[in-house]
Amino acid sequence: MLPLQIDATGGGPLAIVVTFLLVAAFYAATLHLAATFFIGDVQSQRAAYVAPAPALASLLLQQWGVRGFGPFSPSLAAGVAILAILAADAIAISYIYRLQWSSALPLTLLHFGFAAVLGVALNNIFGLL
Repeated sequence: MLPLQIDATGGGPLAIVVTFLLVAAFYAATLHLAATFFIGDVQSQRAAYVAPAPALASLLLQQWGVRGFGPFSPSLAAGVAILAILAADAIAISYIYRLQWSSALPLTLLHFGFAAVLGVALNNIFGLL
């Protein structure tokens, strides 16, 4: 007899909303750090306005790195998903911070770096991933 697998979150709408809010808060915090480093003194509300775009993109595309997509292997699909998330982030940063592409693209890459480093650090501390 196979053991029952019980999902701790239940996978319902509440779990999706809470996950989205946590991911958006993480992206907002790392974007504010990156923007403060890159631009200088900026309002933290701008990072909160940008954060839902990459959070929504990452939640919608997260399964690509696990299962792959169409002709793409999981590794290639994860790369495509990351590029799509970076594009959503760059568009939102350019619009909300009122930056031209020559400034929005480096800030996007810096945000990606801050998020990656902080994500790895938190994973090493808490072992959540």
